[in-house]
Amino acid sequence: MKLLLTADPELPVPPKLYGGIERIVDLLIKGLRSRGHTVGLVAHRESTSTADRQFAWAGLHSQNQLDTLRNTATLWSAVQKFQPDLIHSFSRVLYLLPLLHSPLPKIMSYQRRPSHRTTHWGTKLANGTLTFTGCSEHICQIGRGAGGLWYPIHNCVEIDKYTFQPTVATDAPLIFLSRVERIKGAHTAIAAARKTGRRLIIAGNHGTTGEAGRYWREEIEPHLGKHGIEYVGPVDDGQKNALLGKAAAMIVPIEWEEPFGIVFAEALACGTPVISCPRGALPEIVRPGIDGYLVNNLEEVCSAIQNLPQIDRHHCRQRAEMCFSASVIIHQYEQLYTRLIASNAGQVAALGETPSH
Repeated sequence: MKLLLTADPELPVPPKLYGGIERIVDLLIKGLRSRGHTVGLVAHRESTSTADRQFAWAGLHSQNQLDTLRNTATLWSAVQKFQPDLIHSFSRVLYLLPLLHSPLPKIMSYQRRPSHRTTHWGTKLANGTLTFTGCSEHICQIGRGAGGLWYPIHNCVEIDKYTFQPTVATDAPLIFLSRVERIKGAHTAIAAARKTGRRLIIAGNHGTTGEAGRYWREEIEPHLGKHGIEYVGPVDDGQKNALLGKAAAMIVPIEWEEPFGIVFAEALACGTPVISCPRGALPEIVRPGIDGYLVNNLEEVCSAIQNLPQIDRHHCRQRAEMCFSASVIIHQYEQLYTRLIASNAGQVAALGETPSH
């Protein structure tokens, strides 16, 4: 198959630091090429992906109207030059606008809450040639309200990059690994650690201005360096692997509808149980009592911490391998591509037409 992938214009593929979607796109490109497919990429001009051919977005800002027009033209030009069998967009659906009338199969993937308006009009204008995927069934359920065909395909991790730790020390710390903001529940993690007498390592960046800065200064910073609460700042992949591997559990008691959260899969890959809340995609990631616990209040968080010895860390690793490994997720995308391309070929043949891009 000849496949053209797109990523948001703000960050290169792969990203130099943070960039969850860009990491997924890079893993997908590597996996598809290893399976013998030809892959093109439309992305930030500084991308260093191993795609067979790359095209640079003309504009670097997704929310800028002029850049949107320029990037729509960029994608159109890339399609004419690359002549793909299918387009898979991880960027804006608006960039697909001039191509929606084409019989060329198109996939729009959402890693966050989809816009009802844009998905509705995209479905209507594409006349059956646009398919949607969401990084969780939670996202797909939201998207289906606007119409169209939706398939849940989870985000993935490179399993081999995470070291499985079958056991940890009896006094192993808890770890909060995420952006330090209210919706991620860092304050609840601190309260639970103090109440249960456990050490807590907080890793991730935080805001300095506005409400985010106020949250950090008033609800997080006063606890640091006391009662076993430690902040280590943002971490790279190597540091993340080490921190997760030595932790008794990753505790991120979210207060929002999490679309997926790659860090949860990363923790499981290390064999580290997850303590979070049954919101958004978390019930799709964590099996309560097997891979960790989903809790609703501080009392339940504390109970989950006390019950961590009941979790077999092998089950956590197996969950990551079977459900969130790159090989599994790439295979799911590959199957979807094959089905959509075959369906399109059948429709074109029935109409006696020549495919046009």
